[in-house]
Amino acid sequence: MAARRPSETSALLSDHGIDDVRRSMAQIDQRLYGTTGEDETAVDKDIDIETTWKAETGLLARYSGPLILTYLLQYSFTLVTVFVAGRLGTKELGAASLATMTANITGLCVYEGLATSLDTLTSQAYGNGKKHLVGLHVQRMSLLVCVVTIPIGAIWICSPWILSALVPEKDEAVLAGTFMRIYLLGAPAWAIFEAGKRLCQAQGDFTASFVVIAICAPLNILWNWLLVFHFKLGFAGAAWAVVISNNLQPIMLALYIRFFARSNLQCWPGLDLRRACQNLGPMVKLALPGVLMTLSEWLAFDILTIAAGHLGEASLAAQSVLVTVAVTMYHIPFPISIAASTRFGHLIGHGALDAARTAWRTHYIIFICIGTFDVVVLTSCRHAIAAIFTSDDAVRAVVAAVIPIAAAAQFFDALLAISNGLLRGMGRQKIGGWVNLGVYYLFALPLSFFLTFGPIQMGLGGLWIGPCSGLAGASIMMAAYMRFTDWEKAVEDARAREE
Repeated sequence: MAARRPSETSALLSDHGIDDVRRSMAQIDQRLYGTTGEDETAVDKDIDIETTWKAETGLLARYSGPLILTYLLQYSFTLVTVFVAGRLGTKELGAASLATMTANITGLCVYEGLATSLDTLTSQAYGNGKKHLVGLHVQRMSLLVCVVTIPIGAIWICSPWILSALVPEKDEAVLAGTFMRIYLLGAPAWAIFEAGKRLCQAQGDFTASFVVIAICAPLNILWNWLLVFHFKLGFAGAAWAVVISNNLQPIMLALYIRFFARSNLQCWPGLDLRRACQNLGPMVKLALPGVLMTLSEWLAFDILTIAAGHLGEASLAAQSVLVTVAVTMYHIPFPISIAASTRFGHLIGHGALDAARTAWRTHYIIFICIGTFDVVVLTSCRHAIAAIFTSDDAVRAVVAAVIPIAAAAQFFDALLAISNGLLRGMGRQKIGGWVNLGVYYLFALPLSFFLTFGPIQMGLGGLWIGPCSGLAGASIMMAAYMRFTDWEKAVEDARAREE
């Protein structure tokens, strides 16, 4: 018998609370997917999922709050490390900044890029009724990041010598390398937590990761105080604090799921290393473009920061402020794009193309509003923002002058965030990867260098015009791709990934 047709306000993402064990998952599956909850192959792909812009807006509003808080709290780990290093001395502050930048480029962005493949695989598997395949994908990613840690670890172990050869300040380079050697002990756990988050997010549970980070973030401050100041471990203590925090996160997530959100276990097939080591091709095929997409953007902004150092102390200080503000503001659209990616992946996995198109249009309008909000806040508060970060009048003037350009970049970055999110939900990471690579390194960076160091000599403002123009071009190209691509082919590709 055909399942009842979902109503316009039916959420494709399942509801999750703190251990809502009494909920009948079979009834939810029957209502949303036409499954019985017991037979993963019983999904009726002919059911027409309906949705409206109101339903899509409500879903994003519901799930975005925990995600935004999660990523802001995760970012606080870096801020705490830099703050503690600043209390120890100027040399330690420089070493912390250098270590953070190097670790991001050579390790964390690789892990994050790999994990983006799960945004496709887990959401499409869940939308297609292949629930145990969700957990199997997470196991595969956990094994994959452990393998990738070998080359990353080799670089981090050698980082004192590598950085000493690249950075003029030898003492800071050695300190940064020492920090990264210790940090390596917590890097795989950080990556496994990123994979574990997708197990919950694929099922519509965006609260689990927030609860874990909400517990670990204050504990991270405690570890820093104990190790750095109480036990007098100094700069190394800050690294050990991060290691403890990173290793605690996947453990806390597993405990939370086991005791407070057991409905997530519907997608856990049990540990199956044999199957986890097989059929890695589809994951790697999606993961490599995800790494390219992430690495190209992160590296481009680090290159611009290094270039700002050639403009003088005031411009370099202003660049640090602008990057901090931009990264903080980006923690609004990026988490929301993850919720949108999950929702979109569910619809593609189920084959509900009419609902997917409605979601696509709604998400773009929402992100235009988010980008507009960023522009209004940054431009209207530019003098207050400059005053918060520094008391130096010269630096304040540069920050206030360049913030409108950075605000425009944030507008287009919000549109790019939703484009990348929808591409992940569709399984088209390679498009985002190649577009990012081409836009940043063939257009944005050359334009920045020409406007900054060429005949025009526009200073830091010219340095930001490049990425702003690049982000605008990339957002337009990806929006056009979403408009004209073959969505039926995306559904066929999702079916081909079934096991």
